[in-house]
Amino acid sequence: MLRVGVIGATGYTGEELIKILLRHPRIKISYLSAKVEKPKEISEIFPYLKKKLLLLCDNFNIDRALELCDLFFLAVPHTVSIQITPILLENKKYVIDLSADYRLKDKSLYELWYETKHTDHQNLRRSVYGLSEIHRDKIKKTRLVANPGCYPTVAVLSIAPLLKYKICKIQYIYIDAKSGYSGAGRISDEQFYRDLKDNFKAYNVDSHRHLPEILEQILSLAERKINIVFTPHLLPIERGILETIYVNSNHKLKIRNSELIGLYREFYKDSPFVRIKEDNHFPQIKDVVLTNFCDIGIKISEDRKTIILISCIDNLLKGASGQAVQNMNIIFDFEETEALL
Repeated sequence: MLRVGVIGATGYTGEELIKILLRHPRIKISYLSAKVEKPKEISEIFPYLKKKLLLLCDNFNIDRALELCDLFFLAVPHTVSIQITPILLENKKYVIDLSADYRLKDKSLYELWYETKHTDHQNLRRSVYGLSEIHRDKIKKTRLVANPGCYPTVAVLSIAPLLKYKICKIQYIYIDAKSGYSGAGRISDEQFYRDLKDNFKAYNVDSHRHLPEILEQILSLAERKINIVFTPHLLPIERGILETIYVNSNHKLKIRNSELIGLYREFYKDSPFVRIKEDNHFPQIKDVVLTNFCDIGIKISEDRKTIILISCIDNLLKGASGQAVQNMNIIFDFEETEALL
């Protein structure tokens, strides 16, 4: 059995990790930590875990963690992972980091957007961006996975086939993204009732921290600069992301919609968690909530100069904890779908 620890066990993503890992036949949850006033049984924090998981949740203790675990999921705030990860890796542990600390290969971008120095350049170079469907071969060989952000997961999975098959000369990509409030963490619950109930709003317009992540990933696939406009919005729901993406070209597309759908299906033929919709069918959030799927619908505009992509995920699963477990399955050569819905 693989011994696993969850650091940050009481947040949204930590809780989802516990739920998934309890279903996993090859895993033993051996260690839980979070910022707590005093040690508590995890079933005191989440009562539905009573008689399912008998484990204490305490503040992080590096010596105890190293003794008990082979792999760690870091479901902690940005800038915290960078303090823990080097010690874990020095002790030959595996790390799947759900924060942004190892996602951006350009450390100057990290320092600009997260307003702190990156102090672990060596492991930043070694980390693998954990978008399972795109970097599966690299993920198999690493000890440090930088689990992607939720918005970039949808955006890059939606756009990658266009770049692979060079469908068109892309001028601009416009990403109109909408997320449930859980994307901001548990601290957003109170804000939801104050600001979001019966409301819908844009936020961090052209300044969201996921923008450089999207840009860096698209650039690495396209191998040239592409202009991207990214506008996130908050929905008055707990979970789920829907992105409508407009990919613009100077020239009319010569490919038919059904052919483009066929290319997407070919690209993702070995990807069990990506589903491409039929012609003129488009996903909705309820199709993917509580699953690890990314659903993608495709439409070429009437003037044949714009490809419209409508894509959905559950931000807490495929956008965070589900993809993290998917990456663990890949690293250890388990079935990629094991324990995932």
